[in-house]
Amino acid sequence: MLNFLPAPIIGAVASIAIFINTLFWCLLLYLAAVAKLLVPIPAWRKQCTKAAIWLAEAWIRGNSAWMWLTQRTDWRVSGLEGLTNEAWYLVVSNHQSWVDIFVLQHVFNKKIPFLKFFLKQELIWVPVIGLAWWALDFPFMKRYSREQIARNPELRGKDLETTRKMCERFKTTPVSVMNFLEGTRITPGKHQRQQSPYRHLLKPKAGGIGFVLGAMGEQVHTMLDVTIVYPQGIPDAWAFIRGEVKVIEVIVQKRPIPPEFRNQDYQNDEPFRETFQAWVRDLWAEKDHLLDERLGVAER
Repeated sequence: MLNFLPAPIIGAVASIAIFINTLFWCLLLYLAAVAKLLVPIPAWRKQCTKAAIWLAEAWIRGNSAWMWLTQRTDWRVSGLEGLTNEAWYLVVSNHQSWVDIFVLQHVFNKKIPFLKFFLKQELIWVPVIGLAWWALDFPFMKRYSREQIARNPELRGKDLETTRKMCERFKTTPVSVMNFLEGTRITPGKHQRQQSPYRHLLKPKAGGIGFVLGAMGEQVHTMLDVTIVYPQGIPDAWAFIRGEVKVIEVIVQKRPIPPEFRNQDYQNDEPFRETFQAWVRDLWAEKDHLLDERLGVAER
């Protein structure tokens, strides 16, 4: 353990470890991606995807190793009981810092299927990382605007059907779909501009998970509602790397997803959309009160 060293030295050691860990595993991941791209045989591609996920999980284990080596963080994690790699999960969380990514990967690695995000189809063309996402079988979705549907009514529901087809591969392979409902990290400025009704959160955007449940409702029956708490205040990534974050609390609440919210058309079914949004707002209000309790904030 090197946490006795001064913060600048810890930051330097951790930064070097991050660079070496990322470079090593990413080079291997790109090899798996190229192998998958060049041989369009389904069975081969499936094995390449498994290899890519194993490499990504090894990268996360490497990150956990440098955290253990350089940090003295007190990790207070609850709610991991009963989780398994053999189930499908929808994972949602509050979003305060880039540190959240390290936290979620560290807490869930090898306890649930590898975390994946639904991505816009255009992002597959992002240099380097688009290929990595594709190799890891991140689902890419194609969405049509209301204006496009108005001009071409035959497009109605086609985006959902396309996504369902892309998710066929997940029917036999469990997956964890991750979504930050706020859509961005909270800052005082964003909170004020939104006039958010929550003390610690931005307004949630229900469309992402509504779309996920519309495409994968047959498989995804359980939500993991994650609340990340930084009792010392929200850190930036550099503070975390320097070993200055002394306590991180992660509360995982396992929630069943009501059957009436699965396999619905969120984009085009207005009554369903309003009901679903109300459910998400209730979840967010509960999360805000939980943050009040954990941070010792007086009731409004």
